[in-house]
Amino acid sequence: MEKIIYLCLEDGSVFEGKSFGARADVTGELVFTTGMCGYIETLTDPSYYGQIVLQTFPLIGNYGFINEDAESKKSYVSAYIVREKCDNPSNFRCDETLEKYLTDNNIVGMYDVDTREITKIIRENGVMNAVICSDPRSVDYEKLKQYRVTNAVASTSVKKPCLIPGNNHRYNVVLIDYGKKENIARELAKRGCNVAVMPSDTKAEDILSLNPDGIMLSNGPGDPSDNPECIDELKKLIGKSPIFGICLGHQLLALAMGGKTVKLKYGHRGVNQPVKNLKTGRTYISSQNHGYAVVNEDIEKCGGTISYINANDGTNEGVDYPDKMAFSVQFHPEACSGPHDTRFLFDRFIDMMEGNK
Repeated sequence: MEKIIYLCLEDGSVFEGKSFGARADVTGELVFTTGMCGYIETLTDPSYYGQIVLQTFPLIGNYGFINEDAESKKSYVSAYIVREKCDNPSNFRCDETLEKYLTDNNIVGMYDVDTREITKIIRENGVMNAVICSDPRSVDYEKLKQYRVTNAVASTSVKKPCLIPGNNHRYNVVLIDYGKKENIARELAKRGCNVAVMPSDTKAEDILSLNPDGIMLSNGPGDPSDNPECIDELKKLIGKSPIFGICLGHQLLALAMGGKTVKLKYGHRGVNQPVKNLKTGRTYISSQNHGYAVVNEDIEKCGGTISYINANDGTNEGVDYPDKMAFSVQFHPEACSGPHDTRFLFDRFIDMMEGNK
């Protein structure tokens, strides 16, 4: 018999649904993502650490779970919500069903719930905390409102260094892991980079002792301002070697330069976010997953130039620091499920390293 469970939002809204995957009460920050595909990458993106992820696309799981497409070795989501789950996937690469993956990885799942109405609430009121439970009468709403995602980067970063060899080795790159997606290293490796993946708390002098041709700052979860130690080490790296930052790496680089970040109302999550290149006027479709943004007004004070903005709301999507051999973007040029419009940014990083030799 299917178990009835409840999603309780901090504003008092309660939604009834059915349980799949692991069974437990769980609390998290409720966010939605608009991707029509790529749910495997969503489930395994460390940037979702501490969050209850809701898919706006109504049917999820139709190609099952494919281990080769995972962006990390485990899932960091607190829970997963879909309108309808597919129990009979059809794909020659399928390793298991979505439900089996959630069960094996101890992730609470919820389905047969009005995801459209929940999304409308978040869009109108902003991201909010929520709990999935078997008895809504047991929810302590005051405690729920106080919930906060903490220790996010330390919980998702590698614990010890590792090396990913490149094809036809030409460059040595240090990838600082703040909660990386695996495809960042793959994109670098196929361009001839040996990639040394370093924990987020690695000291600047240890990174520089490797004499890298370039430094890559990965994506990751949480509030960027919660990482003062990482920011302090970044300050020591600026100008010493070409730097390319993505997502959280973009935000941390801006903070290290003296900029500011702000929490967005409901963030940008999905694979259809338009970003405009201010130099060329061209708009690209990008994959994004973030709840914070770099403040545009502070960029020039930090010696930076805004390179991309979000075509929907004008928020910052990229910054160039020409005097510091650094640039960064808020979106994901490495997005494995697509779109692939902006992968040329990795080539720009390669050219920067070549020009600095």
